[in-house]
Amino acid sequence: MNRVCDVLDLVQAHPKGFSLNQVAAVTQLPKSSAYRYLITLEERRYVMRDPASGLFRMGAAFLPLQSQQLALLGDRVRPYLVRLRDGFDETANLGILDGYRVSYVEIVESPYSVRLAARPGDRDQLHCTALGKAIASTLDLDRVKAILAAEGMPRHTDSTITSLDAYVDELELTRARGYAVDDAENERDGRCVAVPLSGLNLPASISVSAPASRLQLDDIPKVAEALAEVAAELSASVG
Repeated sequence: MNRVCDVLDLVQAHPKGFSLNQVAAVTQLPKSSAYRYLITLEERRYVMRDPASGLFRMGAAFLPLQSQQLALLGDRVRPYLVRLRDGFDETANLGILDGYRVSYVEIVESPYSVRLAARPGDRDQLHCTALGKAIASTLDLDRVKAILAAEGMPRHTDSTITSLDAYVDELELTRARGYAVDDAENERDGRCVAVPLSGLNLPASISVSAPASRLQLDDIPKVAEALAEVAAELSASVG
């Protein structure tokens, strides 16, 4: 029983994944025995294997607990999103990596009747959204490639990035400047700026989104600076 608990502690401590070698070391078991533990936990859906990396991580059996944690996270983050919304009168969002897509956990909508806003629980692809790019910029390149291979890179607008090489270049630019931009790549008349969050034990990002007519290209650095300030406070507080 203690060894099972040791494995479950690994699940919690390593949300990005852990290896068979780590399980063998923690449980002090031969690899063959540690592997049998993992197979049993996988069959019971407590862990799942990433086919690209071969690492194990939290499985679907923990979803009720995850839902509670995400609700708490949304409650903690919402005041920061309200601050962003009030600062720009545009929609502010919190997204996390959910499988191969970015899921909207918390949304504070713009007061304008015409606004760019998803709904909580909506899931978008990484290649065409600022939230997705910000998250992808924090991931290992092999993991990003595995996600894109599984999801594809369909064209949503004339501006959507559909080339892997171009997307890798975009992630390098995102890391260099500290923020991601969706310039009419997911919706034809939409624009979004996002920054990654750190210290949350899960890949996450926050963004401000608006119709392109209101969020001009010249406004992006100012929005990115505000997002970065909020992200630093939020990560310190929530993390």
